[in-house]
Amino acid sequence: MSNRVAIFIDGSNLYHSLKNNFKRVDLNFAEFTKKLTGARHLIRTYYYNVLQDAAQKFDGSREQQEFLETLRKTPYLELRLGNTKLSQGIPVERGIDVMLATDLLYFAANNSYDIAILVSGDSDFGYTLGVVKNMGKHIEVAYFDNAASRDLLNSADFLHPLDTKFFTGLWTTGVRQYAHRRKAPRYRKINAVPVINAAGTGEQITPQDQPPAPDSPISPAE
Repeated sequence: MSNRVAIFIDGSNLYHSLKNNFKRVDLNFAEFTKKLTGARHLIRTYYYNVLQDAAQKFDGSREQQEFLETLRKTPYLELRLGNTKLSQGIPVERGIDVMLATDLLYFAANNSYDIAILVSGDSDFGYTLGVVKNMGKHIEVAYFDNAASRDLLNSADFLHPLDTKFFTGLWTTGVRQYAHRRKAPRYRKINAVPVINAAGTGEQITPQDQPPAPDSPISPAE
């Protein structure tokens, strides 16, 4: 068998797993896919996710656009973006799993890869992986232990545990991006209060030079 690799990334699963496990998402995707591929030949990486609706979640949409711009600069990575629909007033993903499963099958049927690496823990892909294996392809799954279906893992020929050791050296910065942000300090008016000075006489002072208390940090929208 040849060593042509195609990587299929469930973007939502990866994003939330990174936040839950490492409290950061500044992943260097070029190095991430390189580590998954190893000495083999990477054909292409496909990244699947939904676009945030700016009308519903402006901050989340802006942050996602910045993130997607970074992905677009990653060599041999293609974005597959879907939309959301409202279900009882709650936005839900529409068709992302179907897109990923369809591409897995389509590229296997066209002999575009020899080995598929799925980055996900979603059990819904289990049957698709079985069909791809029946086409003579090898299946590998990269997963977070606390966000993976055992049925999905049992469908793989090889597993890549995504743990602390795996991500060593794969972050884009030495500190966490998307950390809590602070507003600019605002000065509050403080009324004059009587105090007793060293001489024992009362006088009115206004603590104008008193530094303002910092505002509470604001967490960025997902």
